[in-house]
Parts: sequence; structure tokens; C-alpha cells
Amino acid sequence: MSTQETTKWAVDPTHSKIGFKVKHLMISNVLGSFREFEGEVTTVGNDFSKSEISFSLKTASVDTEIADRDGHLKSGDFFDAENFPTITFNGSGLKDLGDDLYELTGDLTIKGITHPTTLSVEFGGVNADPWGNIKAGFAITGKIKRKEWGLSWNAALETGGVLVGEEVKINCDIELVKKG
Repeated sequence: MSTQETTKWAVDPTHSKIGFKVKHLMISNVLGSFREFEGEVTTVGNDFSKSEISFSLKTASVDTEIADRDGHLKSGDFFDAENFPTITFNGSGLKDLGDDLYELTGDLTIKGITHPTTLSVEFGGVNADPWGNIKAGFAITGKIKRKEWGLSWNAALETGGVLVGEEVKINCDIELVKKG
């Protein structure tokens, strides 16, 4: 990217949410989020289809609204927050599918394991807030198989099946603020 044409954007944590859900007992979902995260996007002008994306979150900030469960998720059975304090995503491409829909590809790293990952993105648009800050909004969704990143803890159920689902659904609402 040419330095003269680039625009820097930062994730606005007060207007963004990083959420997920996982099946519990194969019958319902447990919802969670991460409270501490940051990200930066570099675009050519306001063209997000030509962007560089870097994002990280703190694994110890996981929040399912149940302290005991959060403690288990931070342990070595899952995120091992002490040894792996961050999850990162580095976007390598944003393909314009039309109608404000995009396909985001990049490398997702959890517990030191990196895999290429594709996410769906809906672009909400660009607007100025009452203080003159330029903002851009995105809804990001996707699915990953948690065992591919070493998140393999589980318990078998007497009736068959498992306690924690294999598939994790990602659901994020991101607001970026233009930095220059």
C-alpha cells in the first residue's frame, strides 16, 4: 500500500463486541464474549476491500457471566490464559461479494496454533459522530472447530454426545474510528 493513500482505523472498544456461542449438552447454547481487545485496519482511502487487518484479544478477559465457567475457560483445559494471553487474527484479504457483503480471510492464532480462517462480513457503512469522528461499522460472523486450536476438553454424556459442542460460532459487531 502506498503511504500517501493509506487511512488508519482503530477498533472502538466502547462500541464493539467480540462474541461467541457454543452448544452445551447438545441442546442449548452458552454465550460469551471477550472484554479486552484491540485492532487496527489500514485501507486505501475508505476502500475496505484493499485493507490490512490486525486484531488481538486478551484470553483472560473471557466473560460468560458465570465466574466458575470463566475460570475453567481461562485454564489449561481451554485457553490457558497464563501461557497464551492473546488470540490474534491477521487479515490477508477482504473479498467484495456485493451488496455490502464481504469474505474476510486471514490467520487465526489460538494457543500458539495458527490456521487460515474465513469469516463473513456485513459492512454497515461510514458515518460521522456528533464530535466529527469518522466511524465505520461491520458485523462479522463465522464458525470454527475448536479442537483445531487445541481446545479439546470435553466430557461424554451418559445418553450419548458431549458436554461442549465442537463448533464455535463467532459473532462480532465492530465499529472502527478513522485515525488519519
